[in-house]
Amino acid sequence: MLEELHVRDLALIEDVRLEFGPGMTVLTGETGAGKTALVGALTLLLGERADSSMVRAGAAEALVEGRFAVGGEEVLARRRVTAEGRSRCDLGDGMATVGALEAALGPLVDLHGQHEHQALLRPARHTEYLDRFAGAPVREALDAYAGAWASRTAAAAGRDAVAAALGDRERRVSELEAVVREIDAVAPHEGEDEEIEARLPALRHAERLAEAAALAIESLRGEAGAGEALDAARGALGRAAGLDPALDALAEALGAAADAVEEAARGLRAYGEGVSADPRELDAAETRLAALRDLARRHGPTLGEVLAERARAAGELAALEKGEEGLADAEAALALADAALKGAGESLAAARAAAAPAFEAALAAAARDLAMEAAAFRVAFEELPYEQWSAEGPQRVEFLFSVSAGEPPRPLAKIASGGEVSRVMLALKGVLGAADDVPVLVFDEVDAGIGGTTAHAVGRRLAALARGHQVLVVTHLAQVAVHAGAHVVVEKVERDGRTVTSVRTVTGDERVAEVARMLSGGDSDAVLAHARELLEAARGEDVGGEAA
Repeated sequence: MLEELHVRDLALIEDVRLEFGPGMTVLTGETGAGKTALVGALTLLLGERADSSMVRAGAAEALVEGRFAVGGEEVLARRRVTAEGRSRCDLGDGMATVGALEAALGPLVDLHGQHEHQALLRPARHTEYLDRFAGAPVREALDAYAGAWASRTAAAAGRDAVAAALGDRERRVSELEAVVREIDAVAPHEGEDEEIEARLPALRHAERLAEAAALAIESLRGEAGAGEALDAARGALGRAAGLDPALDALAEALGAAADAVEEAARGLRAYGEGVSADPRELDAAETRLAALRDLARRHGPTLGEVLAERARAAGELAALEKGEEGLADAEAALALADAALKGAGESLAAARAAAAPAFEAALAAAARDLAMEAAAFRVAFEELPYEQWSAEGPQRVEFLFSVSAGEPPRPLAKIASGGEVSRVMLALKGVLGAADDVPVLVFDEVDAGIGGTTAHAVGRRLAALARGHQVLVVTHLAQVAVHAGAHVVVEKVERDGRTVTSVRTVTGDERVAEVARMLSGGDSDAVLAHARELLEAARGEDVGGEAA
């Protein structure tokens, strides 16, 4: 959900901050007040292209900041556009690219209207929309197809690898045998280099270490050493044993200290005996470590990866040794994978074809409720040659649309009216319902060319969408605006001799006045009464959200 939008020095906007809640919010105001600029600000956060013409005259840069709630966490995004046309992005606490903004926030927002960010116009998305509508039957067929596609991809890669290797077999066998011989000559085990590195300090400083241990033993057990002193102290206290519990406790402490000294002395003795001052052992360890490091440099960088490289080389050698038999096996495996994929593709195509009529009828019914009484939809399937199948399936899916009776359906991308595109998307969103997982829907120009009863129908459908999505609507129609839970007025004001865009959230009488302005531009008692009537009717339909 979009929780807050802050815009500064963009077009006529000097400094505007808007907070949004769930449900449906409308933005209204006179033409040219800055509603489109606010929508444009949001598109900048979604990765749209920016240029210096967006920056308010006299400002050094334009700034757009957004706060989104995603999965229970806040995501902060910022986009700056300088007067020279440079762009800088931030996501969370760090800098980001425009692509990173688009990847992070693009899936959260669908914008529909007179702009370039229209998912509906991309046929690549049409398969996804149909699949969402179809539900479990297509989902299960698509899962089976995806598994068959992955298996076929792996089988093709295996066949190609064997075929390529056989094409230069002798050279490749020689290379692989050299790898295996080189690694086997050293015969490392995983982690051996680390073990040697841990031993080297003791080997390199053996004499100093042994001497230190011997001096420590002498200090503990030699004449006048710590052990002898502790024994004397214990003997002195022993002559007064049993006379005072406090002194007896100290005697026990001395005994524990004497035991610790003895234990340390034994450990030092064992350590000293274990230290090797043999230069041949040191030389052998350093030579071995150098060999291991050289092997890791050539085939690593770790010994674990060296051993994995040997296993890969040995496996490929085994396949090459099978020669033509290995290629035949790979071809047979690929043929089985092809057959499985073709079967899964047929099942997926059949499931999609079965879902298409109900999808077409549902879209047409929803469109008729949105002032497109003669609208007709058709899901066009283009069967692709097997070589052109993709991970999405064996067909290309595209929605065709006709707005007038007798007119042949055409691709949606060729629809001229932005208002029609928005209403088609509005119908689609209603049909998909809970299956549509885009949380924020923005509709601009959704009311183009409609009015009256149809406008009410648009408002009701937008409000219904707002039960499961956050819906932001730019509208000029009072019949749409009254169905919103929150109402924001965008207007131009004079400030310090300049015209700037201002926004305010209206409720109560202020909202009634704004609805009246949208109805007729006047504020007579009759118009205000009509505005109240519209607001109350929308509230009574239980689709509009909050009261005015």
